Amino acid sequence: MSRKFLASLALASSLLGLAGCGDSTGQRALSGGAIGAGAGAIIGSVTGMGAGTGALVGGAAGAVTGAATNKRQINLGN
Repeated sequence: MSRKFLASLALASSLLGLAGCGDSTGQRALSGGAIGAGAGAIIGSVTGMGAGTGALVGGAAGAVTGAATNKRQINLGN
C-alpha cells in the first residue's frame, strides 16, 4: 500500500474515533460531522478524490457515527 493511503487511513481512524464529542445525540452528531468533514477534506485531497467530495463523505460518516454513539461509549465533554 502507498504511504499516502496509509497516512489517510490512520488520520481517518483517529478522527472518527473522536466523533462522539458531546453530551447529547445532537451534539455528538454535530461534532462528528464537523470532524468527519475536516478529515474527509484532507483525505480527499491526498487521495485525489477531491477535498469537497471527501468533506461531504467524511461529514456524513462522522455525523452518523456521532449520532450512533451514546454517552457511555464515548464522552469527551461539552
